[in-house]
Amino acid sequence: MSCIICYVVSPLPDSYSPQYVEAAWYTWWEKQGFFKPEKSIGEQNPRGMFMMCIPPPNVTGSLHLGHALTNAIQDCLTRWHRMRGETTLWNPGCDHAGIATQVVVEKKLMRERGLSRHDLGREKFIEEVWKWKNEKGDRIYHQLKKLGSSLDWDRACFTMDPKLSYAVQEAFIRMHDEGVIYRSKRLVNWSCTLNSAISDIEVDKKELTGRTLLPVPGYKEKVEFGVLVSFAYKEEVVVATTRIETMLGDTAVAVHPADPRYQHLKGKTVLHPFCDRKMPIVFDEFVDMNFGTGAVKITPAHDHNDYEVGERHNLTFINILDENGLLINVPPPFLGMKRFEARKAVLQALKDRGQFKEIKDNPMVVPVCSRSKDIVEPLLKPQWYVNCSEMGKQAADVVREGKLKIIPDHHLKTWFNWMDNIRDWCISRQLWWGHRIPAYFITVGDPSDTDGHYWVSGRSEEEAREKAARRFNVSVDKISLRQDEDVLDTWFSSGIFPFSIFGWPNETEDLKVFYPGTLLETGHDILFFWVARMVMMGLKLTGKLPFKEVYLHAVVRDAHGRKMSKSLGNVIDPLDVITGISLEGLHAQLTDSNLDALEVERAKQGQKADYPNGIPECGTDALRFALCAYTSQGRDINLDVNRILGYRHFCNKLWNAVKFAMKTLGDDFAPLEKESVSDRWILSRLSAAVALCDAGFKAYDFPTITTAIYNFWLYELCDVYLESVKPVFIKAEEDGVGQRQARVCRQTLYTCLDGGLRLLSPVMPFVAEELYQRLPRRQPQTDPPSISVTSYPDTKEFCWNSEEVDRDMEFIMTVVRTIRSLRADYNLTKTRADCKISGTFYVSRVLFQNFLKHLNCSHLPPPRADVLESSCIINSCTYRLSKLRERMVKSDYKEKVPVKVQEQDTEKVTKIN
Repeated sequence: MSCIICYVVSPLPDSYSPQYVEAAWYTWWEKQGFFKPEKSIGEQNPRGMFMMCIPPPNVTGSLHLGHALTNAIQDCLTRWHRMRGETTLWNPGCDHAGIATQVVVEKKLMRERGLSRHDLGREKFIEEVWKWKNEKGDRIYHQLKKLGSSLDWDRACFTMDPKLSYAVQEAFIRMHDEGVIYRSKRLVNWSCTLNSAISDIEVDKKELTGRTLLPVPGYKEKVEFGVLVSFAYKEEVVVATTRIETMLGDTAVAVHPADPRYQHLKGKTVLHPFCDRKMPIVFDEFVDMNFGTGAVKITPAHDHNDYEVGERHNLTFINILDENGLLINVPPPFLGMKRFEARKAVLQALKDRGQFKEIKDNPMVVPVCSRSKDIVEPLLKPQWYVNCSEMGKQAADVVREGKLKIIPDHHLKTWFNWMDNIRDWCISRQLWWGHRIPAYFITVGDPSDTDGHYWVSGRSEEEAREKAARRFNVSVDKISLRQDEDVLDTWFSSGIFPFSIFGWPNETEDLKVFYPGTLLETGHDILFFWVARMVMMGLKLTGKLPFKEVYLHAVVRDAHGRKMSKSLGNVIDPLDVITGISLEGLHAQLTDSNLDALEVERAKQGQKADYPNGIPECGTDALRFALCAYTSQGRDINLDVNRILGYRHFCNKLWNAVKFAMKTLGDDFAPLEKESVSDRWILSRLSAAVALCDAGFKAYDFPTITTAIYNFWLYELCDVYLESVKPVFIKAEEDGVGQRQARVCRQTLYTCLDGGLRLLSPVMPFVAEELYQRLPRRQPQTDPPSISVTSYPDTKEFCWNSEEVDRDMEFIMTVVRTIRSLRADYNLTKTRADCKISGTFYVSRVLFQNFLKHLNCSHLPPPRADVLESSCIINSCTYRLSKLRERMVKSDYKEKVPVKVQEQDTEKVTKIN
């Protein structure tokens, strides 16, 4: 009766196919509940707990290789902890992505129905967004499953779900009541196209080397940037600017206090060229005396540096732009002009007045909205802010005190720089899609104050009205309220994600068990935008750190070290690597992008250069293995997609090794409880691989893990051990001794397959499962049904490390490599050559003699008791000497070859020997 207990009954196909292997396992894992931690909830697991939440991808998003890297690392860690027997939860979720989602739905409405959101109104537009989300929003979850991500999908959270929305509202109200959230009028990053403030992470910094024409939404012609325009006031003070149109909002000129050229202007003013505004000359150390003329125009309402100068010197703040980028509060003929049309008009007007001086190239950085591609404007707006000073100090202190560990530690400098110099956080967004701010403007009589005194927050309008009535000591019927139209920055809801997903502020069982979490893993590019805010808000609202460690992986670049960019044609969908895609298919994807014609052509050329034959099918396992192999701490990843194909070939090598081994084991093979350690070398190498993987996971050193697995399977198990045992199994058919040796080898081989596949499982879960299911079990009735919940190998189970055995085998392999090299040198690769081996060495006689038998070597040096000694070198016979012996052993040699020639042949052989 066969002892093999498998969940796969079909024969193993002849060759590895990613499509075949990865077709059904994920559905089975999920159906079996292997990704759930519930079995240990409420109980103290002696092995510990591992909890990690996913960095919630945008609901509008599509996976790119950066996502693939994030999920490959996170899933490896999750699977490793699960296989260690810990209570393990990797919690999925998706972000509502306020700006991105609103833009997608607005474009869809305009394209399909010719309507803007304003045509629909807020309520109807929100209905359209929810409709889109319900139809399209699960796409990225499907992609994550294709990557093998072992998330507990029953716990999937959307940041606009009622549970999370309630937590967002509660967080705002608590922080507002405490005064941590307040309202103020300050400069924000403004997108005229979106009609909203945007966060710093949504601003791309486009570097220009000089004069450049850039496309701007809403303008038919490209707009000039990268130039410095100089003009003079009548008082002969010359200033320079890269944004000449903003001079309409100038309220001062600044010079450095130590600049000798302007000491005579203390207390003086200059007259604005286009109005009767007298502007003071202020002395401020922020001015660079060596730049331009050393005198700079000050526009406090439209420049971040100028804003601070305006605050220090109590200057007038004049806003000259409305939300659409049209000029306001300016004299004719500029009033009502579009901002970049005014740029041309102001320049011409200065020339007409004779006050224009010069224009020259100027290297500069232009802020571009990543969502709309519009030029970002600093704009004065009343907004809601979070006072981050105390929270930032706490976030810095927990790292300094070792309570929170950031890995790798070279990110500490960035962390402390941000936290020690943190600015208050603008959390208002002028959108319709998102968490509407639960704050209400109070009307009692006729107040015009907007400094925050007349704002109140509440969980409902009734609660807010009662708060307002108490504040002003009037009855509730005297209070009129108007809820703020704005929504909260998406990072606000993401900042409380680690505890909102478990039902905070309610004291739920999940919150008690799974918060704080264990680890936060993400890219270093959102260290401040997300990680820091989670730390700050976790400490503020729960009094606890949301996680104990932060592991930051590098940014994925292309094989040439370039940042991933659609215009370069190097943004690759990981599903295209998994399933393969033609060059034409890659080209076709560009037509659905927002690139202009020139960018599409450049991207096509980039794709043609990098992928002339498209991308071959590599499979999920090969992609994951490659990403982990590349993940070196401290540097970005230059990922050559073509190299991933090499790991697909590795999968094929695994496949063939297991296929051979299964034939060798036979249908009636039953693994023993206690393994024989006769074949100590391969078991020693397996033990070494186990130790390296264990250390690698603990140190987040993924290249160590992949290298250990790769070397064991390819260079030690396949290249050496499997080749060395083939003669044993051949001899087993001849005598009883050979059969006993074969039994030992089978047990050793089984141990290697079992341990090697378990090592592989977190990194290559699909092929590991497929092959593991073909193996017999040691305890068929009690062993786990899946490799994903089988114990990960540890150094207690695999404890056969032997330096002596490793050293002896290294000597033998040196002999093998030397002989192979000599055979290649003498073109004997297809000829069975005799070898004479002599030298000074100390090796077990039995080990060496068995080795020599496998090589069919003769001419041993004379043996001593149990040690072989001699001296000299390793020599290989020449090709002619292989040919001589072949001729001499032929049956008709003595009959056909003249005696004299026979004597000569014998003499030649004797001399060489």
